[in-house]
Amino acid sequence: MRRSTFLAAATATALSASLFTGTAPAHADGTTGGPVLSDADGWYEPGLLFVTAHSDSPLTRITAHFYPLDAPDGAPEAGSTEDFTQYSGQDARSGVWRAPVHLAELGDYRVTVDLQDASGATVTGALSPHTLHYRTVITVTGLTTTPDVPDYLHQDVSVSGTVVARDPRDPDAPVPADGVTVDLDAGRIHTTATTAADGRFTAAFVPTEPSFQLYTVPESSSRYPGAIHPPVSPQNLHTAQAPVRFSAGTHTLNLEQGATGTVTGHAEIQTASGWQPLPHTTITLQNSAYVAGQTTTDSRGDYTLHVSSNNAAPSAELVAGTGGMPFQQTATEPFSLHVAFTTHTAVTASLHDDGTLTTDGYVYYEDTRAHWPAKPTVTLQYSKDGKSGWKDAATIPVPIRHNKPLVPETFARTLAKPDTDAYWRARFNGNPDLGTSTTKPVHLYRYATRITGFHASPDPVRKGRSISFAGTLQYKKGTTWKPLDGGAPTLYFKPRGSSTYHYVCELASDSNGHLKGRVTAKQDGTWAVALSRQTGSHYLTSTRVSDYVDVR
Repeated sequence: MRRSTFLAAATATALSASLFTGTAPAHADGTTGGPVLSDADGWYEPGLLFVTAHSDSPLTRITAHFYPLDAPDGAPEAGSTEDFTQYSGQDARSGVWRAPVHLAELGDYRVTVDLQDASGATVTGALSPHTLHYRTVITVTGLTTTPDVPDYLHQDVSVSGTVVARDPRDPDAPVPADGVTVDLDAGRIHTTATTAADGRFTAAFVPTEPSFQLYTVPESSSRYPGAIHPPVSPQNLHTAQAPVRFSAGTHTLNLEQGATGTVTGHAEIQTASGWQPLPHTTITLQNSAYVAGQTTTDSRGDYTLHVSSNNAAPSAELVAGTGGMPFQQTATEPFSLHVAFTTHTAVTASLHDDGTLTTDGYVYYEDTRAHWPAKPTVTLQYSKDGKSGWKDAATIPVPIRHNKPLVPETFARTLAKPDTDAYWRARFNGNPDLGTSTTKPVHLYRYATRITGFHASPDPVRKGRSISFAGTLQYKKGTTWKPLDGGAPTLYFKPRGSSTYHYVCELASDSNGHLKGRVTAKQDGTWAVALSRQTGSHYLTSTRVSDYVDVR
């Protein structure tokens, strides 16, 4: 920034003077006490010289001599002054003295000082460590900013002032500096203005931060060659930050991993005219670690925020605005973002011919940030068409044995009397932090069977003769009994006086379900038949039916 350049230049000048001249405070001639010169400098005040000195006794006389900086040693002085008055200090033994300087030519001058105190001690020709810059001084006067405190309804700041040039030969008659470029720095904003014939300039800007310093620095100009520009003291300015409020359609989102949620709302700002829509302000969903979503209000103050499910944020907040905005405060609303991390469920189910259903399966998750709920469960469900009307058949606990990502946790259950013609699936019951997952439906069915009209003939029958069997094997589909073609019901025999049936053989059935088969009559007893040993994949066992035969 240009103001830093001026300060650095002044410091560099002082340093170079002391380095190249090897000067140190000058003491009284031939003594160790008496007057001591510390410095003689113009302090950017045109037509003045300031001498800093001290002595054991009050200083009574100070004379300064001026030599062109490029003049050789022994050259005559260009002028001198001895009209010093004390400018600062407790008493005449130490302080700063000031005197007017009248020189014919502008330029840089080497300064030597003669000092004398009340004791008569003197120092002659003490060289100042600084050069006197006897040049035109360019300064800004009458600087004003309007408004003093910009706000939301009055954001444009107007800066105006006058640049004047003061010739040290006539310092009390400043003249307007025409055509000078003025640098204006207001925090992060930089702009320029050019002075008119009356030396005035005007510039405008919109602040970008709530408090800042305004620097106005004239640049060097070819119209004033060699002019100097004193260091500039900044103006401290600040803005008025208005209160903000906003609404949110929801303060909680429960998202499946990979999904995107939406929050809508409206933002307003309070002004002297009341609450009004707040356009073009940032709405952010965040916690202390990351940002889950961000958007900007439209011209009506409305917003739609799309929320990512990349990370959960159960204790987050919605924020309207950002820190350091010049004309508005920030507002917050609490928000809870739960992400149900993905789970995977698998199940194997078998429907047996006695009507029981056995199931076993597993559940696991992948993401290391996921955690099992306190008591995880899987629900077995069934439906007639596999698409709708799902009903719960059983809820199965899932014992946690491993509690690690990608390691399955298993479950199993047997149902005694399930629906024997239905679609089945397993559904892991998730929570806001662990996703629900469901297996694909599988159709399991077994039809009820029966044997009608069973009898054995002839009865009675002679021993050694054949006994034939009649009856019809059927299965039930829906509400209709139909012939079971190719079935193989099992024949049993219980001798008279016994309580136990014994396996004999499998009978056959034709396309109409009619039984076919013969055995040799050996003794009195009861013949029975049932579909029980070879039911196939889709038939249930039937009830046993019987007929007694007398063998003679």
